[in-house]
Amino acid sequence: MADFRSLSPIAQGVSGAGRNPARAREREGVWHRPGVLNLISDVLMLFAAVALGYALVVWFLSRPLFPLREVVVLTPPAQVTTAQLEYVARRAIRGNFFSVDLEAVREMFEKLPWVRRAEVRRRWPDVLELRLEEHQAVAYWTVSDSGETHLVNHQGEVFVAASNAEMPSFSGPQGSAAYLQAKHREFDAVLEPLGRKLVSLVLSAREAWQLKLDDGMVIVLGRDQEKAPISERLVRFVRAWPQASERIGVQVAVADLRYPSGFALTPVGDVKAAKGKQ
Repeated sequence: MADFRSLSPIAQGVSGAGRNPARAREREGVWHRPGVLNLISDVLMLFAAVALGYALVVWFLSRPLFPLREVVVLTPPAQVTTAQLEYVARRAIRGNFFSVDLEAVREMFEKLPWVRRAEVRRRWPDVLELRLEEHQAVAYWTVSDSGETHLVNHQGEVFVAASNAEMPSFSGPQGSAAYLQAKHREFDAVLEPLGRKLVSLVLSAREAWQLKLDDGMVIVLGRDQEKAPISERLVRFVRAWPQASERIGVQVAVADLRYPSGFALTPVGDVKAAKGKQ
């Protein structure tokens, strides 16, 4: 009969070997890896130090240790008043030298009617420097759709402000102010030999032009035509007008230049068009 007792140690060894890998894996977890734990601890400590340092910096800068005491305007304003600047400064400037929001301050100054662009900078230790670019109005602007009157600057931009200056008046579709400004310069140069100034320029929604001179005469150019462009019709009228005005001998209210080879004239007070081909 075979003796099985001699196999017991082997069986026990096999059984024990079957349990060792699990225990080894347990011992290989994160909590049994000092190097990993030390690395995690160092990272957490680093984050905590950065957060604490940031909080201390914010707290320090928010203390009343660096107050702003003065706003220096480097560009003397022409249209903006001192009262307006002081009002915006009191409302917009919050915080000290380091915490003041320069972008918010700039936006507040640019909301003033005559301010086109503003630039705000810090100057150590307690000063804000302000540079202003003001609008330079060159014409009044009336939107055809709404009838509201605004102003046009040198860049052809429409802005809202009040003025009683003597300037030409533009009227046209929304977004056409820069185009009318360019056409005004062109038409005014053509009219110069007459010794008259162009005081009003109107562009209709159908792209028809109407001019008004400083003596009250209205010039109807109408729409641009391929065979008779408005520039050619206006040049022809300017050349013929001195002789035509002497022959007519009356004040003209309207000159209609929509004809390919001539123009029609309406005297002041005449309800009917007095047409005359020149």
